[in-house]
Amino acid sequence: MEEERLYFQCGELTLEGLLGEANGNKGVVITHPHPLYGGDMYNNIVDAIRWAYHRKGYATLRFNFRGVGASHGSYHDGIGEQDDIYAAIDVLIERGCKEIHLAGYSFGAWVISKGLRLYNKAQQIVMVSPPVALLEFSLDGPEPRIGLVITGSHDEIAPESLVKELVNRWNPGAELKVINGTDHFYWGRENEVSEAIEEYLEKKMGER
Repeated sequence: MEEERLYFQCGELTLEGLLGEANGNKGVVITHPHPLYGGDMYNNIVDAIRWAYHRKGYATLRFNFRGVGASHGSYHDGIGEQDDIYAAIDVLIERGCKEIHLAGYSFGAWVISKGLRLYNKAQQIVMVSPPVALLEFSLDGPEPRIGLVITGSHDEIAPESLVKELVNRWNPGAELKVINGTDHFYWGRENEVSEAIEEYLEKKMGER
């Protein structure tokens, strides 16, 4: 899968991303883990998410949050990063995408949750290991767009019991996938993350 390196504007900042084109009008914005702990768009789970969506015919846009890699600016406590996601959504819309998903891993999932009011152009949300034991998830109420949440059975940052409790609050109809025997980083288990997302996308296609 070839990707095009691109640069796009978020206010006065220029952000760096990689766009994988696809036929059709579906696309996904993929967000990476915590910038202060080495998170960027080349992360193994970001890549696993990208491959899952690519195989199901979606255009994929992964990008570096402000202050990461060649993206301008600096870390903004998950606040300015919400605007980064909004700008990335606009990139896909400008490329002709009508159906847009958001898929975030760890910190990236948290930023998505913080900015849901902004993202009215996104129809579906996938979260991998939302860091519910580390950061506050202050969703105002039910969020039916959250369709799939993945965590590991040994994930101390996104513990299964707490994730399950919050998923039931966010969207009781959402699917919770627990990958046995893995922690927050999924080393060697990336394919299982991809497979879970692909299965979810197949189900959504079958419901149409």
